[in-house]
Amino acid sequence: MSTIGLVTLGVFTAYLAIVVAIGVASARISRSDADYWIAGGKLGWLTGGATMAATHASAGTFIGTIGVIYTVGWSFAWLVLSIPIAYAFTAIVLAPRFTRQRELTLPAFLETRYASKRIRALSAVIIVTAIVIYIQAQLVASGLIASVVFGVPARWGMIGFALMLIAYTMIGGMMAVVATDLLQLLVMTLGVLAAAPLALRQLGGLGETLRLAEVVKPDVFAWGVLPTPLLFTLGLAFTLGSVAAPEKLVRLYAMRDLPTLRRGVLFAMVAATGLNLLVCVIALASVVLFPTLPTGDLAMPMVARAVLPPVLGALLLAAVVSAMMSTVDSLLLVAGAALSQDLYRNLVRPHATPSQAAWAGRVGVVLAGLAPLLLLLSGVGEGELVQFIVLLFTALMASSFFFPVVLGVLWRRANKEGAAASMIGGLVTCVAWKVAGSPIVDPVLPGFLVSGALLVGVSLLTPPPPAEALAPYFDPRR
Repeated sequence: MSTIGLVTLGVFTAYLAIVVAIGVASARISRSDADYWIAGGKLGWLTGGATMAATHASAGTFIGTIGVIYTVGWSFAWLVLSIPIAYAFTAIVLAPRFTRQRELTLPAFLETRYASKRIRALSAVIIVTAIVIYIQAQLVASGLIASVVFGVPARWGMIGFALMLIAYTMIGGMMAVVATDLLQLLVMTLGVLAAAPLALRQLGGLGETLRLAEVVKPDVFAWGVLPTPLLFTLGLAFTLGSVAAPEKLVRLYAMRDLPTLRRGVLFAMVAATGLNLLVCVIALASVVLFPTLPTGDLAMPMVARAVLPPVLGALLLAAVVSAMMSTVDSLLLVAGAALSQDLYRNLVRPHATPSQAAWAGRVGVVLAGLAPLLLLLSGVGEGELVQFIVLLFTALMASSFFFPVVLGVLWRRANKEGAAASMIGGLVTCVAWKVAGSPIVDPVLPGFLVSGALLVGVSLLTPPPPAEALAPYFDPRR
């Protein structure tokens, strides 16, 4: 094993031991469902904002963004603008209305707003299915790192990564996720702050890096390598998907109050935007340093292995793994809640004891982690760039939940029939477009448009929602 491989192994061993210890300690302070699923709703702005930012950063950020910029050029970097837009919309428009009544899950909110257990069950099924897709992207990235750095087969890297994440998330719940996210955000920040300046210095500074990138790849700064309609709709997918993603929405319930929430979202916006901008700089350096990689998804591991000193290379790789962990643990928690709270407790055993529901949640976490792993090991989902797997998830979330959530708290007339039609129609359209649609328009656009049209149209053609569905979110005097 190479020097950086040995150093990285030592760093990872210590790091993973800390993460597992946090999971065990968190289990001891989780006293209730609210503790396990939303950290008791008591997070401050720093911990709440850190867990939002860490969840936002994923393999899509550290592996996928670099991989796409390496492959198609700098034009993809404009999608960073979607981050402040999405967070600003969440803090200003959505959060004050969405959090008027605290829930444990996004499907629980949909049940309350639309007075329908079927809406809750439908949304839970959509969430679990989409999360399986998203976790696949993170597992693909973990296999790449294991292969490049440690020289082990990618499948063993995926298996080890998945089992470790399942273990500490199942044990500690949201308490463990929040505590580890704060650590992971720190590691991510240190990793990119160390890597970006060193990579630029090795190439003679930013100006020389820009010049050399254009020499190596003449169209690196050209607009049009990816069609403009595709770039626009990819930005739409990131923006709408960030607003509607269940793993981010549930963080709104986890923070103490609205002022805390807004400060936390502002912190998350600054942290996530800064991380993404530094990652884009590293992507340009990788174009110059490694111009003939077989796939752009190898660029970040190669920068860590071949450019940085062993300790800093290990730190950067730890940052990549932190990004994947902070996303997957949140997704596992959301999927576990969907299976236990929104399906098992909602439909199968409404009178389940808290202990039975807790065990159902832990089983849900295990199932949600094993399903994408088994699919990848059987060959389903291999071969795509990581970022495009992530984009499919964001498109599915935007097409299914943006309008039922946003219009649900802005428009009194939205009803359960409209919400159901919106979720089903948006999802089916998005999937159909992905399978057979135009390659120059991301599936989010047709899915989003169909979802919105169905929510408004079907709601107007069917009876208005009952008063109990509106009471938690609208002033009865208006």
